Amino acid sequence: MDWIEDFIEYLRYERNYSLRTIEEYQSDLKAFKRFCEALDNDLTWENMPVDAVRQWVVEMMDSGNVATSVQRRLSSLRSFYKFLLRRGLVTRDPVHNMQSPKAERKLPAYVRETEMDRLFDGDFFSPDYIGQRDRMILLTFYTTGIRLSELIGLAEKDVDLDQMQLKVTGKRNKQRIIPYGDDFGDSLRSYLDLRDDFARQHGMPDTSLFLDERRGGPMTPARVRGIVKKYLSMVTTQQRNSPHVLRHSFATAMLNHNADLQSVKELLGHESLSTTEIYTHTTFEQLKEMYNHAHPRA
Repeated sequence: MDWIEDFIEYLRYERNYSLRTIEEYQSDLKAFKRFCEALDNDLTWENMPVDAVRQWVVEMMDSGNVATSVQRRLSSLRSFYKFLLRRGLVTRDPVHNMQSPKAERKLPAYVRETEMDRLFDGDFFSPDYIGQRDRMILLTFYTTGIRLSELIGLAEKDVDLDQMQLKVTGKRNKQRIIPYGDDFGDSLRSYLDLRDDFARQHGMPDTSLFLDERRGGPMTPARVRGIVKKYLSMVTTQQRNSPHVLRHSFATAMLNHNADLQSVKELLGHESLSTTEIYTHTTFEQLKEMYNHAHPRA
């Protein structure tokens, strides 16, 4: 089992891989070599059984390695065997059909409904244009689930007060229509009156729905992030306080109130239903937490 150095030379001089990448390949392959030597001294690269690779994966997982680390090591072994096959040094690849362990998807952070209610029902926002604009920004994120870039791109013409809907331009310029309810509509009407008065008084011809009072044009991403972080930190201990967290909060609230997954997918503008399914795990975790707090024998 002495072909690792040949492979490393190939990566260094023929593929021009970085030193760090080469070191990772070398470390991964030597780790597999040590495992095989401890498993059976008669194992070679030519006679390596699939079962040996499978046992290596199990041993790594049992030792507490995360799925992404195991995936990387298997990838190194795959690349090594492709190299050996091309050179005619082996006739079969024991890693070819090996399934990598799936990485756990992190549950998205979200703000609880009680905390959002406290924010919008409290006295956190000043009554002037800036305060009500800030409130409307947070309310729009939480009520519609739109992305930061989509909010910044909203213009007055995208608001249909009669039909109670917003026209949103998402990724790759795809447009979707998002309906809203009476409470949001009332807040939007009040905000638009303030916005138009503010724009006239300060000579701001820009048609953006949300105006930056200092620039006279649309809000910048950094400014919106700062506004969201400022107000969310007043009502939650949640560490991540960003527009995307409000998008997660919207989806979680919808599913908690029995919205179907396909509808939430369309509202969020997801390409695939599997992207939206992560929120079902969030609601299940919330359900478990509620049970653990509420049940006397939990």
